[in-house]
Amino acid sequence: QVQLVESGGGLVQAGGSLRLSCVASGFTLDYYTIGWFRQAPGKEREGVACISSGDGSTYYVDSVKGRFAISKDKAKNTVYLQIDRLKPEDTAVFYCGTVMQVGRTCVMVPTDDYWGQGTQVTVSS
Repeated sequence: QVQLVESGGGLVQAGGSLRLSCVASGFTLDYYTIGWFRQAPGKEREGVACISSGDGSTYYVDSVKGRFAISKDKAKNTVYLQIDRLKPEDTAVFYCGTVMQVGRTCVMVPTDDYWGQGTQVTVSS
């Protein structure tokens, strides 16, 4: 079955950390450019980070720089999102999915290839 499955979300206190996982099955994740998005209640989905296929160059939206880190493990066919110093405003459903790449640079524009169902992150103050 071809799919992306996110995990690692949960309820944490402000200041804590989480590592989200995006596991691919049925296809090789490294052949694709992968992005993490989040959608808070009542808000539009927001792209937060992406990682390019091949050399793994990364991009972060300004609001998460210094706290979020995206990485991939080719052997595990998995992309991770490490989130440190969590804030209540990080509360959202986090999704991973395929995004565009221009040259070696990933771009936070979703494609229709693969998307997961999301994992809930809730940060208490």
